[in-house]
Amino acid sequence: MKILNREISFFVAVFIFISSIYANAQILTKKTIGLELAKKLAAVAEEQAINDNLTVVISIVDNGGNLIFLERMDGTQLGSIEVSIEKAKTALLFKRPTKVFQERIEQGANAMIGLRNALPLEGGLPFIVDGEIVGSIGVSGASSAQDGVIANAAVNFLISLK
Repeated sequence: MKILNREISFFVAVFIFISSIYANAQILTKKTIGLELAKKLAAVAEEQAINDNLTVVISIVDNGGNLIFLERMDGTQLGSIEVSIEKAKTALLFKRPTKVFQERIEQGANAMIGLRNALPLEGGLPFIVDGEIVGSIGVSGASSAQDGVIANAAVNFLISLK
């Protein structure tokens, strides 16, 4: 009988332990950017590009780095498609503008060139809402500084929606 009581006590203790782990587990709710908002943000970026007499590729990714919208303005070189996507993903993955990487390399931090999944060219910016990254934008096709201005127009539009 003592052995049975010990076994029962052991299983009860294990059950309570496991239950306490699952009781603290939770499903997280994360904000992300949707297709309709992505289209609006891209339209703002496109308008900035048109005003500056530039043609670019605009990529918008959600908070998981999934491409949800891409626009290639007529005449923009094909190589800018992948570059814009990588700029958007870099901004999302590292939670900062891609310009930061470009500046660090210009200052001599050449080791950053080999950093995986980090494209060190201005034009990628995260979209932040209430302190959470909900997605990002990548722009490519003009100079890096001009790409940054175009991407920034979309970010400023998002901020104005609050």
